[in-house]
Amino acid sequence: MLLGFYDYTVILTYMSLLSAGVGIFVSLHGEGHPYLGIFFLMICGLCDAFDGKVARTKKDRTEIEMKYGVQIDSLSDLVAFGVLPACIGNAMIRVCPTIEELPRVNTDGKSMLSLTMLLFCIMLLYILAAMIRLAYFNVEEEERQKTEEGCRKYYCGVPVTSAALVFPTILLMQYILPLDITMVYFAFMMLLGFLFLSKIQIKKPGLRGILIMVAIGVVEFLLLAFL
Repeated sequence: MLLGFYDYTVILTYMSLLSAGVGIFVSLHGEGHPYLGIFFLMICGLCDAFDGKVARTKKDRTEIEMKYGVQIDSLSDLVAFGVLPACIGNAMIRVCPTIEELPRVNTDGKSMLSLTMLLFCIMLLYILAAMIRLAYFNVEEEERQKTEEGCRKYYCGVPVTSAALVFPTILLMQYILPLDITMVYFAFMMLLGFLFLSKIQIKKPGLRGILIMVAIGVVEFLLLAFL
């Protein structure tokens, strides 16, 4: 017997993680190509949009199966919407024609950090913010379920899965605008990292909202594929 569960309730989560892994490898291989990595990020978003609903269709899930589903969902989300966008950002640095070192100013024999190092710090902080949010959300949800029934109606802070729509939109802008948008990508990475940890209330989308977001993602996927 193998550890874990392998029924249909976890398939989409496993597929999301595998897609994220391929996206990371593609983004980091050779010189890297962010536009290939972004396709796998959108596939992760598609899988995540329906994994919870698919899992809840199984009425005889045991408590350990439900807890296992929560854990693998968060672990997969960290890789897919935390690590993968950072790897795509790393690929953008390597292919960006305008990334140059900041002027170095000596202060007591120490030079300022380069722009590249600054962007690496942004990527690391983004991953950290995604991990903190996912861990805190799991703990908070476990406490909520002790006093409330059913699914929550509001998120506290922006879900990490929003990365599946935000970053493809930014890369799509590269085809529309004549300017390099690498710094825009990292600006939004900083903003999203902050919003992950913020306490703003966001209504959890229902099936209609999910389908609208999926439709937007499909349009972005097709535009990126054929432009």
